[in-house]
Amino acid sequence: MPTARNEDAGARRHVVVIHRWRDAYAHYDDYLDHATHAVSYVTTEVGSAGVPAAAADVVLVAATDDLVEVREAVWELTRRHGAPQAVVALKEDDLLIAAQLRAEWGLAGATPQDLLPFRDKLEMCRRVRDAGLPVPAFAAVSAAADVERFAARHGWPLVLKPVRGSSSAGVRIVHGPADLAGVRWGDEAPLLVQVRRTDPIYHVDGLFRDGRLDVWRASRYVNTCLGFRDGSYLGSVEETDPAVLAAVEAAAPRFLAALTAAPTVFHLEVFVGTGPDGTPHCSFLEVGARVGGAEIPFVWRDLHGYDLMEAAFALQLGEQPAKGRPASGAVGGWLLVPAPAERPCRITAVTPMTGRVPGPYAESLLTAGEVLPAADAYYEHVGGRFRFRGATGAEVEAAIRATARDFRVRAAPA
Repeated sequence: MPTARNEDAGARRHVVVIHRWRDAYAHYDDYLDHATHAVSYVTTEVGSAGVPAAAADVVLVAATDDLVEVREAVWELTRRHGAPQAVVALKEDDLLIAAQLRAEWGLAGATPQDLLPFRDKLEMCRRVRDAGLPVPAFAAVSAAADVERFAARHGWPLVLKPVRGSSSAGVRIVHGPADLAGVRWGDEAPLLVQVRRTDPIYHVDGLFRDGRLDVWRASRYVNTCLGFRDGSYLGSVEETDPAVLAAVEAAAPRFLAALTAAPTVFHLEVFVGTGPDGTPHCSFLEVGARVGGAEIPFVWRDLHGYDLMEAAFALQLGEQPAKGRPASGAVGGWLLVPAPAERPCRITAVTPMTGRVPGPYAESLLTAGEVLPAADAYYEHVGGRFRFRGATGAEVEAAIRATARDFRVRAAPA
């Protein structure tokens, strides 16, 4: 285990946070008193704008998912503030970095082995399948011939994706052998190939603890994450149908239990289909051991009075999160509109949407003249982000579609 001497005999507890958001996805200074504790940050130039003013120190890196660079930054902070007593990262791509550093320093929190089933999609699907739970047929593939053999058994189209990745980066729909021509097999092998399902996709977010859903919400995507990569807007509406919610509540703990027994903040994606008797049923898509992206943490705090980021922060300190609260009666939703040009780009015109009926209750927009950066927090740095609430899912979805239809944003290369 690394060791470092703290020059200050009355030293405060040193907590290192690996951070990359500009916006307030996490309220770190609400989770840990920055006056009582020495809370230091490893972040990027873009992410530095989101670091609390009370931070004990900040070290900038080019990428927060570069283990070598982040490790050196932590050593620099250690020389200044003493050995870290906790290392926290809340963004999906940084989870394994923080876990590796915790293992090296002997700190509480999830280890790389704990997180592997949530980051390696092949291992994830294997564990769900081996638990006897429904998951679309899949295989590891390292060449076009492997995909064609899989298609011979299961048919086209198929989904081809990196074993590790986020925000649908590198995912493609393969309709036949011709679509495999552009795959660069040497860059990342193996890949995961899977039968394509067309049932609606839902995301389920919350806290899994003691084998059950301690607090949770299920939401239906409006369009798809992969479609957002291709230029479509992406929305989400919280589900209120009792039959769908019952199916999700029955399936989600079983999917999660196939991967972990530990308390886990999760973002689970499932297909929700309908059986011959009309009863909804769930099949597994994928899951992350982290708070969902996009506007999910904002909607949870705004509408449901529970901070999933705070719960995830507590778990990485080796502590137990607060108990879940009864869900509010409001139905939430969110909308992301793609970047208007290749990032980085300078916004030239934008149309605010708050105050419109139907419309969002909150939005995050750049103003004309500001630069939309080519930062790694993909769902943060987009053309427009909007949050919605209403009495019914239909009301929220109507507002999402109206906002997507009427919103305008333009940009020029930066």
